[in-house]
Amino acid sequence: MLRFRPSTILFCLILIAEFLHASPSKHSRLDPNVWVRSRIDALVTQAHAAFDDDEQLPAFRKVLDSINREIRLHRLSENEDLVRRYGEFFEYVAAVSIDQHKDHQLGFVVSDQQYFRTTNSYVQIPAFLTTQVFLRDVSRYETLDRAKAYLRKINSTREPSDQLVFFSYTSRHLGTPDNDDSYRRLLIVVPGNVAAPEKWVQFGVTDPGTRVRTRNLSVVSAVTHGDGTFNAYFKDYFRTYSRRGPIAIAGRWELGYGDDNCARCHKSGVLPIFPEQDSVSPDELHAVEAVNERFLTYGSPRFGSYLDESKFGPGLGSANFEQRLKRFGGGFNETVVGRAMNCASCHRPERLGYLNWPMDGVVISSYINGGHMPLGYDLKEAEREELYEKLIEEYFATGDANPGILKSWLLGESRPIHNEELR
Repeated sequence: MLRFRPSTILFCLILIAEFLHASPSKHSRLDPNVWVRSRIDALVTQAHAAFDDDEQLPAFRKVLDSINREIRLHRLSENEDLVRRYGEFFEYVAAVSIDQHKDHQLGFVVSDQQYFRTTNSYVQIPAFLTTQVFLRDVSRYETLDRAKAYLRKINSTREPSDQLVFFSYTSRHLGTPDNDDSYRRLLIVVPGNVAAPEKWVQFGVTDPGTRVRTRNLSVVSAVTHGDGTFNAYFKDYFRTYSRRGPIAIAGRWELGYGDDNCARCHKSGVLPIFPEQDSVSPDELHAVEAVNERFLTYGSPRFGSYLDESKFGPGLGSANFEQRLKRFGGGFNETVVGRAMNCASCHRPERLGYLNWPMDGVVISSYINGGHMPLGYDLKEAEREELYEKLIEEYFATGDANPGILKSWLLGESRPIHNEELR
């Protein structure tokens, strides 16, 4: 009789276990239908947690990784009936997983390198904003008036239709990519023409008395089309300071600092500006109104061929009357808060784009609780808090009897199901 060492037997058992785990069998007990529903619950639950707290994003990514591994392990994407029934789920998982790859941090279907290479002409900083004198003056709050004087001098040589629109302000909710505690900005809107797109150029401005200077400089370009849509293109730059040398400018990504998922914040392509109270000087308030009015003239946001927004589903406030009645009870739709839950009247594909996950919870909360959204509603503080809570509940709810907007869509319940139920 052959004799084997215990270590040899253990090794063989490990190999067998790994083989069984890695080799899906036609006799597998996994129920695809049950699996999809359980993973949708896990995905939506963790998305809600990450929306509420950015520190939960790694946990959301772990759920995504797990789902993608199981899809590969059990070859679920090869199950035609399953994919046909839960097409939204499979497409959503693929789309929302894009920025998991190190070379797709922007969240686009092409690599970050390819995106910056092909969109380079749209996101160049105008040369007159890169002179050393201006760069020094715009870097600090103490010298910001000199930078504005320079911009006024440029406007004196321009036609009325080609005037720069600019103002400084303090952001309500977002620090700069290089400094979460830096909220001061100088925004300059450079009008477009036949040869160049309209550009929103924003400089981070160092706080008074702060030695370490803010580096970020962002460009968002709007390329309008005759069909009522516009393409938005993005790039973050960093300024590099030296004691005696010039201030250098290079792309944040090119410098090796990585980048962020653009559409997570920029669902509408260009963001309207709602500054911190009293942070804009009275003589520049008209400029704030001018840039926000300009934003509304662009049309519906698109992102070139780099992002298919339809893969992310409907957004906040897109529930219908019956769904809302079932969730919040009779009479709710006639309350002040019920009538104000109308985000999708503007935030839909043919207008300003859906507000759907992934999205920035800080931005959404700031706009609603700060009194800027929805437009035309003068709500009390308690009403705004209730509005925000109900919008988020309605979107992220996971109950089987009354799923929220995201879960319902991922289950395919937002469209008729023509194929037979999976057994």
